[in-house]
Amino acid sequence: MDAFYASAEQAAKPSLRGKAVVVGGLGPRGVVATASYEARRLGVHSAMPTAQARRLAPNAAYLVPRFSLYRTVSTQVMELLGRLSPLVEPLSLDEAFVDLEAGGTADDSASARATGEGLRVAIRAVTGLSGSVGLAGSKMLAKIASEQAKPDGLVLIEPGTERELLAPMSVRILPGVGPATGDHLRRAGMTTVHDLAEAGEAELVRLVGKAHGHGLFRMALGLDDRPVVAERDAKSVSVEDTFDVDLHDRVRVRAEVERLAVRCVERLRAADRSGRTVVLKVRRYDFSTLTRSETLRGPTDDPTVVREAAARLLESVDTTGGVRLLGVGVTGLADYTQEDLFAQGRRRPGARTAGPGTPRAGRGGRRGGSRAGARGGQRRATCRAALARRTRRAPRGARARLGAGQRDRPGHRPVRGTVERARPGPHLPDRRPAIAARRSAAARPREPRLFLLARQPAEVPVLGRRGLRGR
Repeated sequence: MDAFYASAEQAAKPSLRGKAVVVGGLGPRGVVATASYEARRLGVHSAMPTAQARRLAPNAAYLVPRFSLYRTVSTQVMELLGRLSPLVEPLSLDEAFVDLEAGGTADDSASARATGEGLRVAIRAVTGLSGSVGLAGSKMLAKIASEQAKPDGLVLIEPGTERELLAPMSVRILPGVGPATGDHLRRAGMTTVHDLAEAGEAELVRLVGKAHGHGLFRMALGLDDRPVVAERDAKSVSVEDTFDVDLHDRVRVRAEVERLAVRCVERLRAADRSGRTVVLKVRRYDFSTLTRSETLRGPTDDPTVVREAAARLLESVDTTGGVRLLGVGVTGLADYTQEDLFAQGRRRPGARTAGPGTPRAGRGGRRGGSRAGARGGQRRATCRAALARRTRRAPRGARARLGAGQRDRPGHRPVRGTVERARPGPHLPDRRPAIAARRSAAARPREPRLFLLARQPAEVPVLGRRGLRGR
């Protein structure tokens, strides 16, 4: 979508049509989220400080984002994309990849172009907004084509012309090449995609590492085999705030961190998820950013646990000089919480967890059709047995049955939740006679003993547990 937030505001408010509109934070440290094309002609662009945008476009309309409106429009656009193919991979509210081959709506370049033009017409008819379409044989090239098509256009990259198209472009056009990597490549004499292709894979691996160098060389040749994924699981949940004035009071900083932790847990619960790793982000007065993380013993969505973990992380951060931004996030997401490991019948309302032995619906909607669901149920049953054994819920002398080659050692988990009676053998000596002897000795009656406690002068002896002693 073209200037999505600003265009949605112009469509919702006819008085803003044809005028410069800037959507973003309005405070002294606010940042521009989207600027209409009328504002872009004045030099305003995304990620620019709002204070600088006001100097460039003092007469523009500055608005706070209304995400409820944007989500409504985004849902309408995603429904139109879903009619073209079952494989739609959303990247954000206003951007998505669509596999036209999977939907059978495009067999060649002519049919693909016709489908793209029909999509643009449908988006304008439903939402009143304009959208740009990029058509190519890979996700990377489709993204580049859509950027070239802005605003309100369509660009088709014919197969076989990828290298010729990419050669004169800047290295920053490739996914994964940010400012730091771009500067590093520039110092090595590589400023265009053609330079990357000519340098070779070995040189790129030497400069940026094996994994990144290999992928960078393939993208420089126009090769990208990443599939379109219809459903992508969120990897983290986080919230952050930028303050108008730097925070210098340590107590105030701690209070803000705890407040952000509670907000993060609210978002976590709204998604019916739990997390295991708590991450704290602190940006100081000099724009230096510090990140700290702590991994918990198990997934949780308890606000107290996350708040305390974030407070502990703050203790290791130097906030001298002031803090301009704070953020709290949770990673290592799971569909169940630590509390689910203690009782089978107790479930948090809305949670996705399934008890042991209960078939779980797979992604396709079939009961028991997901291997991940089966493994998740087995893990939960296993953890319940292990926790029950640790908390002495199992009978004395009982142990969890382990898989072949496994023992009760740190780092190994039982693979079954059943419990059997431990039998004496070479690996487990018979301690029953010794235990019986100790119990019989403890059951014998003891002779009564007399203890006198009194306050006496230091020279008067006192009869105590160990005889006479001076006091």
